[in-house]
Amino acid sequence: MKSRHLLVEIGTEELPPKALRKLSEAFANGITDGFKNADLAFGEVTVYASPRRLAVLIKDLIETQEDKIIERKGPALTAAFDEDGCPSKAAEGFARSCGVSVNDLAREETAKGAWLMFRSEQAGSPTADLIPGIVQMSLDKLPIPKRMRWADLDAQFVRPVHWLVLLFGNEVIEAEILTVKSGRETRGHRFHHPEAMYIAEAEAYAPLLETEGYVVADFAVRREAVRAQVLEVGNSLGGMAVIDEDLLDEVTAMVEWPKAIGGNFEGRYLDVPAEALITTMKTNQKYFHVVDAKGSLMPHFVTVANIDSKDADMVREGNERVIRPRLSDAEFFWTQDLKHKLESYSERLKSIVFQKQLGTLYDKSERVSVLAGSIASAMGANKEWAQRAAWLSKCDLMTEMVNEFPSLQGIMGRYYASHDKESEEVALAMDEQYMPRFAGDELPATGTGQALAIADKLDTIVGIFGIGQPPTGSKDPFALRRSALGLLRIIIERQLSIDLLESLQLAEKTVDDKIEVKNVAEQVFDFMMDRLKAYYKDVGVSSLVFEAVLAQRPTQPYDFDRRVRAVNYFLTLPEAESLAAANKRISNILRQAEEKGLTVVDKIDESKLSEVAERALADQISSMAQQVTPLFDKRDYETALSKLAGLREVVDTFFDEVMVMDDDETLRDNRLALLNQLRGLFLRVADLSHLQT
Repeated sequence: MKSRHLLVEIGTEELPPKALRKLSEAFANGITDGFKNADLAFGEVTVYASPRRLAVLIKDLIETQEDKIIERKGPALTAAFDEDGCPSKAAEGFARSCGVSVNDLAREETAKGAWLMFRSEQAGSPTADLIPGIVQMSLDKLPIPKRMRWADLDAQFVRPVHWLVLLFGNEVIEAEILTVKSGRETRGHRFHHPEAMYIAEAEAYAPLLETEGYVVADFAVRREAVRAQVLEVGNSLGGMAVIDEDLLDEVTAMVEWPKAIGGNFEGRYLDVPAEALITTMKTNQKYFHVVDAKGSLMPHFVTVANIDSKDADMVREGNERVIRPRLSDAEFFWTQDLKHKLESYSERLKSIVFQKQLGTLYDKSERVSVLAGSIASAMGANKEWAQRAAWLSKCDLMTEMVNEFPSLQGIMGRYYASHDKESEEVALAMDEQYMPRFAGDELPATGTGQALAIADKLDTIVGIFGIGQPPTGSKDPFALRRSALGLLRIIIERQLSIDLLESLQLAEKTVDDKIEVKNVAEQVFDFMMDRLKAYYKDVGVSSLVFEAVLAQRPTQPYDFDRRVRAVNYFLTLPEAESLAAANKRISNILRQAEEKGLTVVDKIDESKLSEVAERALADQISSMAQQVTPLFDKRDYETALSKLAGLREVVDTFFDEVMVMDDDETLRDNRLALLNQLRGLFLRVADLSHLQT
């Protein structure tokens, strides 16, 4: 079937930089989904996006839909005709819905019955007729929070639209979208080539823009060009430009013809914490900062212009003039904040509401201080440092610097605490309390920071659950899911022996007067187990393994983790499948016995062991218990399960040769006790019966 390349371009005013990549991908996906739904085959798809355009090139799009055979199944013949062979109302109604008479309907007979059947051939539509509607549908579905109108037009879009290209091969598809008529003319760079440019055929689009229009239309290509130029300029300044991927995306979305230019600022500004300088350069000016071989900030920056200026020095000087006031502001905030001790800001926290029902940040700091001290004691860290860190933890929110740059919370607290001669761990904890800030982020390294981070997250989660506002669906305004996962990561990956349920109960007590919900600690524990399940899923652990461990409800996350790893290892052993099946069988037998009102005990009467196989199993259980009990006590679950794997043969023989539910009650009860002992050994780690689906 014949095919052509299709070019779609929407030309606009400058699009929002942070949304450009997402908009372009959604635009292309909407169009390709439309073609798939219309059964239109196509080949390679290339997405283009720049500040003034969204475009997509779709290669080898077929020119016409294939013809379709339409089939509709009608009523059964027994219901379609009466005894005289006259059509029933059901048959006539079906025929009318198909636009034919009953006589035009076919009859289909199979082994399952006979029905009336409608068949017709539907001719495929020309692709050119379908394209405008598919493009419009994609535009309507774009993730645009707030659409705007322009001039006196009814059209709505994220920015005013000025031109539209719909080019199928070398043919223009006539259409009007967003009040703009389609054509084959695009626009080049706003300054270098503002004139219209004629596109001869779809495939010529990107080369034409780059060679004549001063536009690198491909976002990915332009992104790598920006990266390479920024790194090159950084090297020329004697250092290394640091590439923040989010900033790289944003800058790429702001330029069509990128030209990286280096700049300098006075060395005296380096007395201000580097994070503050970097934040103002990135946030306000979209500059890339430069560091030396040791990673220390240098008095240089790299900006990316959207113009190839004949006088690059003038562009550089202009950017240097713009950055100085920004750096001066940061310097001013720093010097002003240093005039006051960090602790002095605590009184101001009384005026900042954390959550209406949970009180102020001052109230939260008091609760977290109690909680952090208890957690620090439990994990063997310094209780006084943890309490001190918690008391100071929110004070930097009241400083000038954090008020201007909220993302510096904790970081500036660390600097101010160090300046006030607080202990090093207390100062570091100011920053570590917010870790991990995102998935995969580093975790607190100090005991004080770990205790504070755990306590702060526990207080928030328990408090919000306690007032009846847990996360629902996609709504999680206090980021409780992220906090829960971060808390679990700290305990597990830092190998802390902290009992989560006890910590939750303690957190519940600290906020007790504001709790409105019963059993909050248990609810939050279950919520966190759901997050833990997601944590293990992300690292490839089977949900069966997780459920096997969860069945024993260990309340220490690090202990939980050791069990999970042990069971995961156990599954690699050749004995695993057989022993998992045996545990399932034992579990069913014991459950059924209890349902019948039988009392299952743990103690075995050796005089009642009448069969060779059951005596052998009893001996092995006794011997194995002596070997694995010390291992369980040390939580060396992996070694213990490896040893228990040696029971497979004697267990298999037992089930092959011994009738557990014997008519003799004494034999039956003794065998149930034997199985109960066996199951009890495995339950020291997990309920392996859950490994059997």
